[in-house]
Amino acid sequence: MSTWRKNIPQAAQDFLFDRRLDEIECIIADMAGVARGKAMPAFKFGEDTKYYLPNSIFLQTITGGWADFKDGADLEPDMIMRPDFATATAAPWTADWTLQIIHDAEDSDGRPIPTAPRNVLKHVLDLYRAEGWQPVVAPEMEFFFVARNLDPNMPIIPPMGRTGRRAAARQAYSMSAVDEYGKVIDDIYDFAEAMGLEIDGMMQEGGAGQVEINLVHGDPLKLADQVFYFKRMIREAALRHDMFATFMAKPIEGEPGSAMHIHHSVIDMATGANIFSTQEGKSTDSFMHFIGGLQRHLPSAVALIAPYVNSYRRYVPDFAAPINLEWGNDNRTTGLRVPISSPASRRVENRLAGMDCNPYLGIAASLACGYLGLKERIGPREECRTNAYMDDNDLPMTLGAALELFEEASALHEILDPEFCRIYAAVKRNEYNEFLQVISPWEREHLLLNV
Repeated sequence: MSTWRKNIPQAAQDFLFDRRLDEIECIIADMAGVARGKAMPAFKFGEDTKYYLPNSIFLQTITGGWADFKDGADLEPDMIMRPDFATATAAPWTADWTLQIIHDAEDSDGRPIPTAPRNVLKHVLDLYRAEGWQPVVAPEMEFFFVARNLDPNMPIIPPMGRTGRRAAARQAYSMSAVDEYGKVIDDIYDFAEAMGLEIDGMMQEGGAGQVEINLVHGDPLKLADQVFYFKRMIREAALRHDMFATFMAKPIEGEPGSAMHIHHSVIDMATGANIFSTQEGKSTDSFMHFIGGLQRHLPSAVALIAPYVNSYRRYVPDFAAPINLEWGNDNRTTGLRVPISSPASRRVENRLAGMDCNPYLGIAASLACGYLGLKERIGPREECRTNAYMDDNDLPMTLGAALELFEEASALHEILDPEFCRIYAAVKRNEYNEFLQVISPWEREHLLLNV
């Protein structure tokens, strides 16, 4: 057995037991969270000690364009891809026996490339560890199964269920609604088992064909890796059943949007105790400061957790998406919810991030805001005990407005890395400017003959 194969997780070893490994996919997440990289025959992997990709993959927009720079950042120098063997997992949808391995990006001197999203999250986690803290997160993933959409000019519609009817909306938590597309759910479970990914729970959400998958709490980097893998895997499972899976924040007009709710707690590395709870089981000042940091700094981070023009279509009243920074105990109308839990599990749930965000950047941004609250000892507002959906919006409501706040957020830039923030803003400005050149059907319908 190759030396590297002894270092991969047990699930990957079990997948390959008595099988001939055909291919290795060396992958890395770009700014959008898209898997980039290269595939190679398995026998070639391990012969070379270094693998290369141009660092320009972090300048690429979601449309395939490129952010423009005049300072040499667009010269496309190679970066070194370093495999993280702990991330090796099956690609069980392929025709042959294939492993995926997430790689980290380094420069020629072995330093982390600061614009790589996975490195951004690792940097934030290093700041926590320097304080003796270990963050813990638990993401919730919402997404839609939809009928194949081959013409972007046509609206997205729900998929056909086993009854021969389109998936129905307003059926949250219905077991019958989930059973409508049970075969693709079965494949998701089977793929997850082969990949060593643990699903904590799965349920029907409020939209037509909308599903939520909850993940077991744990290390933020590992959970971001899992969300990255899950998004790719769920798309592949859906394609097997003649449908698409989409992680757009708002794919269907008139339906709820899809969020990536992020539960946060922080552990004292010396004692193993949750710093959000006292020994008597009460909430601590640190818990309040973490919430205060989210309230103060999240508006500047919205461009990271709502990264596209479509993201802001989710931030509308009466569609179960909080558009506020209030916090409350067991209050789903608040953007920052404190779920019912034991003192050891006390946590705060950030309900503002969209499922369209890059999981590394969404988790990094949320943790960065909480970190600033802990360091700056920021007190939160009074707890909201009413329906916060009725409150005024606390968030920027367009990508342009969000980018203006992000570009001015010097405290956030220092936590995430100034070079990353500069390039991220340039990529998003490029995307936003390209969108502004598109004339929508709404404009043609209402303005063409009436203004």
